[in-house]
Amino acid sequence: MPNLNSTQDFRLLLPEIVPLETEHFALAFSTSSLNNDVDNAWQTYLNTLGLLAFEAWLASEIDDLDIVKSHKQQVIHRDMEQIAIAGSLQLDDYNFCVIATEHLLNEIVNIPQEVIEQPQLIPHFYVLLEVLEEEEEVVIRGFLPYNQLIQIQNNLQLPVHDGAYQIPFSYFDIEPNHILAYYLHTQASEFTVPILDRQVNQVNQVNPVSQWSENLTRVITSTTKLSQWLQGVLDEAWQTIDSLTNPELALALSSRNTNQDTKKAKIINLGLDLTSKKFALLVSISPDVSEGTQEKISVLAQLYPLGEERFLPQNMKLMLLSKAGKTLQEVTARTQDNYIQLKTFKGEPGIKFSIKVTLGDVSVNENFEL
Repeated sequence: MPNLNSTQDFRLLLPEIVPLETEHFALAFSTSSLNNDVDNAWQTYLNTLGLLAFEAWLASEIDDLDIVKSHKQQVIHRDMEQIAIAGSLQLDDYNFCVIATEHLLNEIVNIPQEVIEQPQLIPHFYVLLEVLEEEEEVVIRGFLPYNQLIQIQNNLQLPVHDGAYQIPFSYFDIEPNHILAYYLHTQASEFTVPILDRQVNQVNQVNPVSQWSENLTRVITSTTKLSQWLQGVLDEAWQTIDSLTNPELALALSSRNTNQDTKKAKIINLGLDLTSKKFALLVSISPDVSEGTQEKISVLAQLYPLGEERFLPQNMKLMLLSKAGKTLQEVTARTQDNYIQLKTFKGEPGIKFSIKVTLGDVSVNENFEL
């Protein structure tokens, strides 16, 4: 295993930044001026800027998704009625609650009680935005589905301060493009929690550790089509290896078929304890016609640590699963492994499989089709 410096950053880690326009400031000032309370007026101002920025980002992103136009209405509706509490935005069947802040204090996110407890205000996703007024920009920091927030609330007994639940930022998904994947491939109802179920969960706290582990076992419902990579079709959630900021790491990830290989990376986020554990899943593919006329696709999957960690956690697993869920390959990290990888495998276009990352009771599945 190569000895790589763990401090190298991925450009995938760079957050989405939305510039603020003159009309955004004008509307935010007009809206906040209606509030006589100085503190509430300032929060209303921030909420408005955050809502307008998220709306602009969302509109721009879905305009770039041609596939959406065939089966989605792409109707965005802004609701300013509760703007003093939080921003509210609707995209087709999806409702978003925009949580705006000037900065994250101690990596804690404050979500108003009203948008968690009042049924008419409950969204499908809470979206965290950092409003940088002087820089005239808004940073999309992450998002949290409502059903996951309920699990966190039930299992961790989140504290309430000044009318807001305090949630560790580590539980937020820091990749906003995952919102687009959910919008494309899942139903909004999958992120809701029936009122009866919420009441049962609040009363029945049997084995909360296993419930929390189940909540963190995230099976991605969308499927990444690898053959499209060879055609230059880019996935929202994946980035090319060229986007690595550290050339030493990019060079180390190169393989023998450098000219033919197509490589991409994706952040795998495992929220353990109160600290996120992030890893980079790298997938390299290339066409293979060595076994006759039927073209096959060769696949190499690797897992690397991110952040301050030099090595992968011991006993972390990288697994190859068949469409039916059968384990085809499995590799386990040792004491000082900079990365682990599966043996190169290949198959014909159309074959489906999954790559599973596991650490303890927590796992993430990524679904693929050749």
